[in-house]
Amino acid sequence: MIQMFHVTKRYDGRITALQDVSLHVQKGEFAFLVGPTGAGKTTLLRLVYCAEKPDEGQILVAGWNVARLKARSIPYLRRHIGVVFQDFKLVPRKTVFENVALALRVAGHHPREIQRRVAVTLKRVGLDDHMNAMPRHLSGGEQQRVAIARALVNEPTILLADEPTGNLDADTAQDILRLFREANARGTTVLIATHNRDLLREGRSRVLVLEKGRLVRGGMAW
Repeated sequence: MIQMFHVTKRYDGRITALQDVSLHVQKGEFAFLVGPTGAGKTTLLRLVYCAEKPDEGQILVAGWNVARLKARSIPYLRRHIGVVFQDFKLVPRKTVFENVALALRVAGHHPREIQRRVAVTLKRVGLDDHMNAMPRHLSGGEQQRVAIARALVNEPTILLADEPTGNLDADTAQDILRLFREANARGTTVLIATHNRDLLREGRSRVLVLEKGRLVRGGMAW
């Protein structure tokens, strides 16, 4: 589902964020990407959803060759990918419903289908009674649930999360992890970048370890 072959990414032509990274995350897998701040976790995720392009190497995502992808094709690839950010990135002047519905509206879905999908997804994340609330009236954990609902509403084949529990307490973090597990159980491939080692304690998932831009563990599925 996600494959990288000898991928290197530099900024300004001299700062190496990733160096010779090869990995394979299989369809339906749940994996963590860990490493200290500056290890390259965010850069790796940005390469997967085409916010960046590699300087060297090849990336295949859901059968698409990212390096050869034309700009006009990127939105089609992104319809297969849900992304959850640490800082939520909610639109402050839109309701919970409107934030979750954004991707569906951009994709041109019928209003009735949008209503159905958003309602189902908000129920899954436990926010069906908050659909008319504004983001500023929600707790941090609730805002993150909205962000997860927005990422899931388009029924993506891949779900990426960049430090999704970084600003949350331990109990809320476990609740958020449960939502990712449930999405994975429905068939979504999940890759979570985190420095929160507590999330790894259950030991049920593959762990990919980045250090100074190099993948030092877990690159190939076992």
